[in-house]
Amino acid sequence: MAATSTNPTHTTPDTAREADPFPVKGMDAVVFAVGNAKQAAHYYSTAFGMKLVAYSGPENGSRETASYVLTNGAARFVLTSVIKASTERGQFLASHVAEHGDGVVDLAIEVPDARAAYAYAVEHGARGITEPYEEKDENGTVVLAAIATYGKTRHTLVERTDYDGPYLPGFVAAKPLVEPPAKRTFQAIDHCVGNVELGRMNEWVAFYNKVMGFTNMKEFVGDDIATEYSALMSKVVADGTLKVKFPINEPAIAKKKSQIDEYLEFYGGAGVQHIALATNDIVESVRTMRAAGVQFLDTPDSYYDTLGEWAGETRVPVETLRELKILVDRDEDGYLLQIFTKPVQDRPTVFFEMIERHGSMGFGKGNFKALFEAIEREQEKRGNL
Repeated sequence: MAATSTNPTHTTPDTAREADPFPVKGMDAVVFAVGNAKQAAHYYSTAFGMKLVAYSGPENGSRETASYVLTNGAARFVLTSVIKASTERGQFLASHVAEHGDGVVDLAIEVPDARAAYAYAVEHGARGITEPYEEKDENGTVVLAAIATYGKTRHTLVERTDYDGPYLPGFVAAKPLVEPPAKRTFQAIDHCVGNVELGRMNEWVAFYNKVMGFTNMKEFVGDDIATEYSALMSKVVADGTLKVKFPINEPAIAKKKSQIDEYLEFYGGAGVQHIALATNDIVESVRTMRAAGVQFLDTPDSYYDTLGEWAGETRVPVETLRELKILVDRDEDGYLLQIFTKPVQDRPTVFFEMIERHGSMGFGKGNFKALFEAIEREQEKRGNL
C-alpha cells in the first residue's frame, strides 16, 4: 500500500475512476445519418439554437459525405449525408437513411484510452466494428475505435487528449449558419434512450453491464409505465460517474400498440428513440424553441390542477408550467422539470426531451402516464395506436 503524503499539494487519487474497468469522460457526440445534412444543420441551428462549428465535405477533400458539427455547451451533434456512396461507409450511411429515415447511427463516447476501452469491450463480448487507429492533422492526434450495440447503432470510442481541433481530423472550422440565441437553449446531453425489440431489454442491459462495466440506475416495469391502452418496460444503465446514461426500452403486451411498437415498426428495428438535453432554464428554452418552430407534446390542463399537491413547490410557478405544458416529477433527492418534442422528422421515430434537474437523478416516473397518454393522442392522429 502506498504511503499517504502529508504534502499540502498532494492530490488524492480518483479511486472510483481508477477502479472503473471502462472509464469514460462523457458523451462525445450524437451522430445522425440524414438525407440532407445541410438542411438538417440549418434546422438544428435555427430551431434548437445550436452553433455550427465544423464541416467536412467536397470543399476540403471529403468526396463521399458531407458532415456538419453543431454544439451547444458540451452537447455535440454531427449530421452526415451521403453525396455519392463509393465505399462501405458511404453505402452503410445511404442504406441506413433509406431503411430507417433520418436517425442516430452513433452514440460516440469520449474515453481516456480508446485502445484499452476497445480491448476491454471486445474481451467481454462486444462485437468490434473498427479496431483502434489514429488520425492526425496540424491540431494533433485522436485515437478512434468502434463497437456495435443494439440495431445498427454503434459506439465510437474517442480519445482526444492530444487534439485541439474543431472536431476531428478532416474537419475544418465553420462559421455559424445563423446567429445563436443570446442564452443557450441547453448545455449538455443528459441521456440517450434506446428502443429494442420485445424480450431483448435485459439482453442489452446485460451487454452494458458486462462490456462497459455500467451499472443499473433505475427500473420501470408493470404499472409504473403503462396506460389503459399501451405499456412498455425500461431499465437505465450508466457509467460510474453518471456522465453517460442509457435507458433501454422494450414494448410490453397491452390492448393497443405502444410508442415503442410504433417506433420499431417505422424505424425498421431497434435504435435511438430520443435524446434528453439538459438545460439550466427550461422556461426560456421552451419559449425560444417554440418561437423557432419546435413542436412539443401537449399536456391537458387537468394535469396541473393537482400538481402542487404531489410535486410540491418548484422554482417555476404552476401557471407558467401550465402555459408551457412542462411536466414535473419529484423523488427523494429533489425534483426535475421536463418536456418532450414531437418527432423531428416525418417518420414517428426520433424526438427530444428538455430536462432541468434540481437534485433528482430520476427520469420522470411520475409523468409516465401523462406523457404516454400525450403520445397516444399523437399516435391516434397518425392512425398508429
